Amino acid sequence: MGTEIERKYLLKNDDWRMFASVGTHMRQGYLSGNGLISIRVRVAGNEATLNIKGATLGVCRTEFEYPIPVQDGEELLDRYCPRPLIEKTRYFVEHAGRLWEIDVFEGDNEGLTVAEIELESPEEHFSLPEWIGEEVSHDPRYYNVCLQQHPFKEWVKGG
Repeated sequence: MGTEIERKYLLKNDDWRMFASVGTHMRQGYLSGNGLISIRVRVAGNEATLNIKGATLGVCRTEFEYPIPVQDGEELLDRYCPRPLIEKTRYFVEHAGRLWEIDVFEGDNEGLTVAEIELESPEEHFSLPEWIGEEVSHDPRYYNVCLQQHPFKEWVKGG
């Protein structure tokens, strides 16, 4: 069994862009979100994965991830995943020896940008870049499975 230890943050500004890698466009959808687990299909560039993640709230969750053929990933997304799909571009930014993932959402979640850092333990110390804002690790609205069900555009409208 794998464990994902990840903290999520909103961003104060776009200063991270001057340090960012070239982005990779991603499409992802969910085959199941039954309250206990989410089963995600993701196509990112020329790779695809099937991901099973525990639905525990917080920074630690069980996670299993398996590569699948890109054609299978595309077919699963197109035929079996409810809409809207999650669409985003992921960038990587190195800061103080740590790798940050910056997701710039598109489609129904346009306007949302989230930074994530993966850790070895929940208590691990790390340096926050100047462009990091509020931590949202414990707010389920920012989980991708929740963004599929309740997109960011609904929040902006007050829905």
